[in-house]
Amino acid sequence: MTEKTYPKVGGRSAKIALVLLVIVYIFNFVDRQILSVLAEDIKADLNITDSDLGFLFGTAFAVFYSIFGIPLGKLADSWSRKNLLSIGLATWSLMTVLSGTAKSFSTLSIYRIGVGIGESSASPASYSILSDYFSPKIRSTILSIYSSGVYLGAGIGLFLGGWIVELWTNTFPDPSLAPLGLKGWQAAFMLVGLPGIILACFTWRIKEPKRGGSEGIESPQVSSPFKSMLDEFIGMSPLIIFQDKSPQKALIINLVTASLISLTCYGLYLITNDLIQWLAFGVGSYLLSCWIQGLKNRDPITFGLIFKTKSLIFAVIGFPFIAFVTYSMAAFGPAFYMRNFGISEGEVATILGLITAVSGTVGVILGGYVGDKLRKKYINGRLYVGFMVIAIAIPTGLGLLFSESLKMSYLYYSIFQIATPLWVGIAPTTVSDLVLPRMRGVAGAFYILMVSMLGLALGPYTIGKLSDIFYTNGYNEAVALKYALAWGLSALSIAFIALIISCYYLPKEEPTKLERAKALGESID
Repeated sequence: MTEKTYPKVGGRSAKIALVLLVIVYIFNFVDRQILSVLAEDIKADLNITDSDLGFLFGTAFAVFYSIFGIPLGKLADSWSRKNLLSIGLATWSLMTVLSGTAKSFSTLSIYRIGVGIGESSASPASYSILSDYFSPKIRSTILSIYSSGVYLGAGIGLFLGGWIVELWTNTFPDPSLAPLGLKGWQAAFMLVGLPGIILACFTWRIKEPKRGGSEGIESPQVSSPFKSMLDEFIGMSPLIIFQDKSPQKALIINLVTASLISLTCYGLYLITNDLIQWLAFGVGSYLLSCWIQGLKNRDPITFGLIFKTKSLIFAVIGFPFIAFVTYSMAAFGPAFYMRNFGISEGEVATILGLITAVSGTVGVILGGYVGDKLRKKYINGRLYVGFMVIAIAIPTGLGLLFSESLKMSYLYYSIFQIATPLWVGIAPTTVSDLVLPRMRGVAGAFYILMVSMLGLALGPYTIGKLSDIFYTNGYNEAVALKYALAWGLSALSIAFIALIISCYYLPKEEPTKLERAKALGESID
């Protein structure tokens, strides 16, 4: 493709791509979020615990989402991004449909893993496409609009899931008389998964923008994109030792890292007695550590610019701990209201679905707008939005959990849902601003990795485990979950500290990224 055939930055093709990618992200979170409103039925039908639900919502999805996000992020840097996105969309939609056939915890876990693998292609490809389609001056706003799909999808997922279950159960009180013998939660998975397969046909027709075109930076073509992806897969295994210039030193580092991860996860298993949680988390952590170790040999410039940029590292520690709280409430919010206020799945679907879709969308777009405005005045302006989230989330989170009035709890929940997404478009923009265009796919995948492992793999499981602990200590299920969610808010203290450190380094590092990349050996025209 010649330069003249590339679509115009900010033009009609850019706007069409933005609309389609928002719709894809909506489907992404419909398929991800629906589990939360189906949780009570799944728990009763499969005879599982709250920590098992946390594993299904978080760890089973997040670990494999993270593992595959790295090589697919590399592929997004070198191959057709719209093709990658379309294949991933079809994959996760099919896995959602198959979730409706699950009859055991282990089978449902496998399908949730499949959803995670499919969805890992979406954001690296989408972030890269949108970053090249729109000017850096409005990038935060554009990525926030894209990220609004999170809350539209979550709200729609709640609404559809709850009402499908209620209508299906009322229509077929005896599941043996239902089509295919399906129960309500199984039918819900199937009905929300099918449209995504059709949508994949439309995303295949998105026009590819020029890499680096929005900033006038030339990005070299990669002759063997799938070999680069395979190298990333190999780089997430112990085989990276043999690629190192000093294999003996690399072996020692790898063994020490593996031992520390194994001992930590084994200790957590002894404490919690949840083998599958810590086995999955440990394997994921080890493979990701291999990737980090090997990236230095495969692409030392990208490695240097990512891991030697302190503001980036602390930002992708701080924001995931906000995500810890966000994902925990997303996973157990519907169950909290059903247990504590005795409301039906249909009411939860309507009220929480509407609040999540409207408030969440307002919050994520508002966050991007405020972040861009603050960035014009302060170099740390976008990071300041993270502190706003923390300041609002703690009191409103406690308010929604401990209000005796359902209406007041809904009011606090609405404010909470406006506040907690303010950071969603800010974080990837910060990461994108701190690296070069050709590195955005990998840097974006690293950011998603951190959000997934620290926020999604730990958040819902931890809340579920705390709920189980409170329950075994004499609290009823409603109070146990309430206290677990309240304790979960303490994760925001870690976010606060990390973002302060990021604010300290960012003014020194963002303006010097080109110089630092050149010093690392990058060829920039």
